[in-house]
Amino acid sequence: MHVAVVISNCLREERRILATANMPVQGPLEKSLQSSSVSERQRNVEHKVAAIKNSVQMTEQDTKYLEDLQDEFDYRYKTIQTMDQGDKNNALMNQEVLTLQEMLNSLDFKRKEALSKMAQIVNETDLLMGSMLLEELQDWKRRQQIACIGGPLHNGLDQLQNCFTLLAESLFQLRRQLEKLEEQSTKMTYDGDPVPMQRTHLLERVTFLIYNLFKNSFVVERQPCMPTHPQRPMILKTLIQFTVKLRLLIKLPELNYQVKVKASIDKNVSTLSNRRFVLCGTHVKAMSIEESSNGSLSVEFRHLQPKEMKSSAGNKGNEGSHVVTEELHSITFETQICLYGLTIDLETSSLPVVMISNVSQLPNAWASIIWYNVSTSESQNLVFFNNPPPATLSQLLEVLSWQFSSYVGRGLNSDQLNMLAEKLTVQSSYSDGQLTWSKFCKEHLPGKSFTFWTWLEAILDLIKKHILPLWIDGYIMGFVSKEKERLLLKDKMPGTFLLRFSESHLGGITFTWVDQSENGEVRFHSVEPYNKGRLSALPFADILRDYKVIMAENIPENPLKYLYPDIPKDKAFGKHYSSQPCEVSRPTEKGDKGYVPSVFIPVSTIRSDSAEPQSPSDLLPMSPSVYAVLRENLSPTTIETAMKSPYPAE
Repeated sequence: MHVAVVISNCLREERRILATANMPVQGPLEKSLQSSSVSERQRNVEHKVAAIKNSVQMTEQDTKYLEDLQDEFDYRYKTIQTMDQGDKNNALMNQEVLTLQEMLNSLDFKRKEALSKMAQIVNETDLLMGSMLLEELQDWKRRQQIACIGGPLHNGLDQLQNCFTLLAESLFQLRRQLEKLEEQSTKMTYDGDPVPMQRTHLLERVTFLIYNLFKNSFVVERQPCMPTHPQRPMILKTLIQFTVKLRLLIKLPELNYQVKVKASIDKNVSTLSNRRFVLCGTHVKAMSIEESSNGSLSVEFRHLQPKEMKSSAGNKGNEGSHVVTEELHSITFETQICLYGLTIDLETSSLPVVMISNVSQLPNAWASIIWYNVSTSESQNLVFFNNPPPATLSQLLEVLSWQFSSYVGRGLNSDQLNMLAEKLTVQSSYSDGQLTWSKFCKEHLPGKSFTFWTWLEAILDLIKKHILPLWIDGYIMGFVSKEKERLLLKDKMPGTFLLRFSESHLGGITFTWVDQSENGEVRFHSVEPYNKGRLSALPFADILRDYKVIMAENIPENPLKYLYPDIPKDKAFGKHYSSQPCEVSRPTEKGDKGYVPSVFIPVSTIRSDSAEPQSPSDLLPMSPSVYAVLRENLSPTTIETAMKSPYPAE
């Protein structure tokens, strides 16, 4: 399962990169994540961390020099103490006393200088952590949020680990230097000794920085995700295993296999639901460097399962004020660090997750995950859907394009996004390009029995399962209104067609072509939308190749000649045909084992007494042999009546 998740993430990023190549314009979210100021800050952080590390090495030399100087002073002082009383009055003795005084002055100066340098290092570290490093960490967490909903894969965690580790090593080294100064001061002190006056305060500040650094270094490297749905993270199904990965950004060899992490759900959290869950499976594991391929100190839980608890009455919890797909829960992770005499309790949590009990709830659960992560950078607002804020339309459209680039390999262009924007904002009074959660996922589209998100999710599912190669090649215009489609086709050659998604059928795709009547009037024809049921029986590329219409002359012909704007049909779709086109066999011709060969051919009729069809054509799968028999035994009027479409107009 772990390998499947990794491969899925790699393939998703490859599809996103290929899709981005076709979409040079970046949206506001992606621009904000890839700004030059962010990259410059990353470089500044790395530079300052390296400078702090170098400064600590310098104070290490100062501490060693002080130790040597104090040893020499101690030796000379003891030598004088062993001299006879007579020797202490001679000139040599006086000179030695002057030398000791100079050494003491130098020792005092060096102690003050070392403490001053250490204080400066502490100030610089404090400033770096507060203004740059932790800000960089928050940016990484925001990038992770965006990546979870289909955006660019986040990176930079290895660089952060390097910075956190170097700072931790520097602070621990500084702590040891302060302890050495205390030892030296204990052996030899004097009036005005700076060590007793400054060391305690500096040690407290260093210890505080170490605690703060560790508490921020415990992160969720990969958010909870079911291996069965790697492109829908943060959605967990009861009694189905999920994976989640933690990393400690401070990589010290002493911690390998020494840090045990415990996972729990909804720890000390009051949710909007009466539903309560527990985690089954291995929920305590030790972090190790060997756990990760890049040598980080991490742990991955692969066998956790959420289970709903029964209420005190013996039943499962009742629903609260929200539907289950709007209830947010949290997976919490706890551990304790014991290192160099310090004990540090650490805790971190996943981004909010949605708990479902049936896969039919997954589409709406994913809508909740999208809305939360595009609307806020808060990591633990579990009452978010109590009053969900509106989302900026431009940001939402960008995220919708990511759904296509990450899930089906090709994002949406500006024309397609404009069509979606029109569907979202029709007859609305939203100002400043904002959209409400209700409009996105809860209110039905005008005149329809489904919401915008249900309609869009059905299209994603249709592409993924039935027309993926055609979508990736860019031959499906998809999101275009009937009015716009006629504007595009009206001046094109007869037989020019385009492919668009149905606005009235969930998960449907249709094609419209243009031709001319005998008097030169432009006519448009749209077939009844194909859904996944029809496309499961016959590949869409084969339908486009073999499609026939019966005109007034009762001669079947394929009206589809050029894919908009002017691409020959076979050039566009030829490589996707599942087989060579089959000729219609006569009923007397025998195939293998004496059977009459047959193929499915989509056929429509177009009424001759109307410039435009009164209703979409009904596509009847009919074998050539049956069609030939009908032609020989039935009148054209009878055939036309039998093939009239029973479906309502698109």
